[in-house]
Amino acid sequence: MQLGKDFVRALKQLTSDRGLPEEIISNSLEAAMISAYRKYKGGNQNIEVFIDLDNGNISIYEVKEVCEEVSNPDIEISIQDVGHLNLPDVSIGDFVRLEANPENFGRIAAQTARQVIIQRLKDAERQIIYEEFSDKIGDLVTGIIFKAENEQVLVQLNNRTEAILPREERILGEKYFPGERMKFYLLDVRQTTRGPRIVVSRTHPGLLKKLIELEVPEIQEDVIEIKGIVREAGARAKLAVHSLDPNVDPVGACVGNNGARIKSISKELNGEKIDIIIWNTDPLQFIRNALSPAKIVKIEPMLEQEKAVKVYARPDQLSLAIGKAGQNVRLAARLTGWKIDINALEPERMPTLHDIFQDIIKEGE
Repeated sequence: MQLGKDFVRALKQLTSDRGLPEEIISNSLEAAMISAYRKYKGGNQNIEVFIDLDNGNISIYEVKEVCEEVSNPDIEISIQDVGHLNLPDVSIGDFVRLEANPENFGRIAAQTARQVIIQRLKDAERQIIYEEFSDKIGDLVTGIIFKAENEQVLVQLNNRTEAILPREERILGEKYFPGERMKFYLLDVRQTTRGPRIVVSRTHPGLLKKLIELEVPEIQEDVIEIKGIVREAGARAKLAVHSLDPNVDPVGACVGNNGARIKSISKELNGEKIDIIIWNTDPLQFIRNALSPAKIVKIEPMLEQEKAVKVYARPDQLSLAIGKAGQNVRLAARLTGWKIDINALEPERMPTLHDIFQDIIKEGE
């Protein structure tokens, strides 16, 4: 039975282009041929299939046990019938292979082969995509906006792979235009019946981490450590850093000359403001740093609560410490892991004459 030279040539081209071993195709074809033959014959025969992908030849055999009396013709053959087949040295209990080449099955075999190969190529390609991207979860990926309509945003990662950017992973107010190239955080890869489902994010703290690692050589060289990142995506982020070299300023390295490095990252994140914070082993000092750019006068631990502090800022610094809609103090609390209660510290004043007379009167009484 022949699949045809054109079919074999096309098969080899496909397996080469997709990087698939021929064994995958051969094994799948054999299984499909067995199923197709049983369906064609209407039984449950023991079938063996041999496929030669070099020339497209398919050989199908029914394997039957030699019996004195046949009770199941699908899997048994009588010793008398074997005698008519000119098979030498066959005894009862032996198994014989009988080549099967039923009329019209060649057309069915070719059609089945095509269907199997198409499906197997799809399955194999899906598996390749899954394996390629499941190893990249947590990495930075670059993609092109492929579709942005009806609340659906799809990202093309390469010629054969698309990812989903869900609503909750989008930066608030950010616009997505087809053809636009952007960077994303690879959030999740899952196998589904329709192939791998790849999810990317623009809001994950990991995106900021990967971008700053890419931009700052001192982080790549392990001179500067990132100790923590919190974001309200598209609006503001705080990033705590620590230098392992006393001669390297971690804030200056991350900001860059004239702010070039941090401006580049901010631009990539739709103008997100990024505060670079110096990490400190002293939690109170770390909290003071985290509330930057506000200047803090005093910090007092709240003994009645675990990991809670009262922070005092002068009135002119109070709104800066709290931030727009509480954003600055909220991010500082998330970054440090402490509850922060901000209060205004009224400036001390010199006593007036009225205050002095009042004190004299009290003493006279």
